[in-house]
Amino acid sequence: MHDAVWLNARLATMAGPLIRDGALAATDGRISWIGERREWKEGARAEHDAQGAWILPGFIDCHTHLVYAGSRAHEFELRLQGASYEEIAKAGGGILSTVRATRAASQAELLSLAQRRLRSWLAEGAAVVEVKSGYGLDRDTELKTLRVARQLTGVTVKTTFLGAHALPEEYKGRADAYIDFVCDETLPAAAAEKLVDAVDAFCERIAFSPQQTARIFEVAKRLGLPVKLHADQLSDLGGAALAAKHGALSADHLEYTAESGVEALARSGSVAVLLPGAFYFLRETRLPPIAALRRHGVPIALATDHNPGSSPLSSPLLAMNMACTLFRLTPVEALAGFTVHAARALGMQSSHGTLELGKAADFALWEIASPAELAYAIGANPCVGRIRAGNSDPGS
Repeated sequence: MHDAVWLNARLATMAGPLIRDGALAATDGRISWIGERREWKEGARAEHDAQGAWILPGFIDCHTHLVYAGSRAHEFELRLQGASYEEIAKAGGGILSTVRATRAASQAELLSLAQRRLRSWLAEGAAVVEVKSGYGLDRDTELKTLRVARQLTGVTVKTTFLGAHALPEEYKGRADAYIDFVCDETLPAAAAEKLVDAVDAFCERIAFSPQQTARIFEVAKRLGLPVKLHADQLSDLGGAALAAKHGALSADHLEYTAESGVEALARSGSVAVLLPGAFYFLRETRLPPIAALRRHGVPIALATDHNPGSSPLSSPLLAMNMACTLFRLTPVEALAGFTVHAARALGMQSSHGTLELGKAADFALWEIASPAELAYAIGANPCVGRIRAGNSDPGS
């Protein structure tokens, strides 16, 4: 006897062909039966009529900076007047502006802000959201933001330590000393509190060098933590190849990645995470190497990159539309980017990302004619239900 079954459903499993008249059952929070409705002969304690809705795996946003305080709306105006992202950062704005506000906020304030932001993801059927630190840049605030991430409710949260996000003001001109601090104090302290699922860094001219990034990755490896990387967003520093060398779960951004970097990702099995919100908001013109990623078979994930400075985007649906419109991804690629490939980018492919037996019963119901509509419509939200661990979520 199954706990619950959804009948009269159309299923996009992301693991095989579409099922246009299907059934899906869940038991103990896992998918316990899936297939054509005519083949369903078993029983369930609760029976739900999906009324012809499409059921897809819950979305996975594999790259966000959700925990922070403050706003950077004034920087948006500066960019419209011609200032670049790098110019704003070098003038003391950018990430450091958010760092100052986040340091000043209490843990309770940060939790309230982040939980409120998270509502947008819940409304659009999200099952998993990755949340990075990186707006503290001191020991106490980095730990504070990671504790907040661990307290968020409504979705599964995967935390990422991003202490190497920017050089804090108190370490100006002493980048190597700051990397010492991250490697010797902040990262080990966060790991000791079990606040970290993965480790990230921003490898860029305005942030940290490949050599400094490699030092952090070596410490992560000693701590038994997987790594990922903000790579080649503003210039080609060989970030993709560096990520691949260290067996990274993912390399993210990739606008300036050369074909050699794509080849390295293909060899390592790392996922390419594209972030169309940042590309759009910063009015970038250099496209990620989509053709090369396809040619070499690198899995392409998508994410909102939600953050207050370069991608204040809270909608996976809009991110999919942007990826199709700006990067020329197909709707199928966009859907895979927020499901099966996003799961792999977080090391969760055994439990999430597809509708298959034994995987988490985390899925959403959509009132649409075909799955492609999710990447097509702008501003609409046809989500009519969100199921978490086999139970309807009234907060979605």
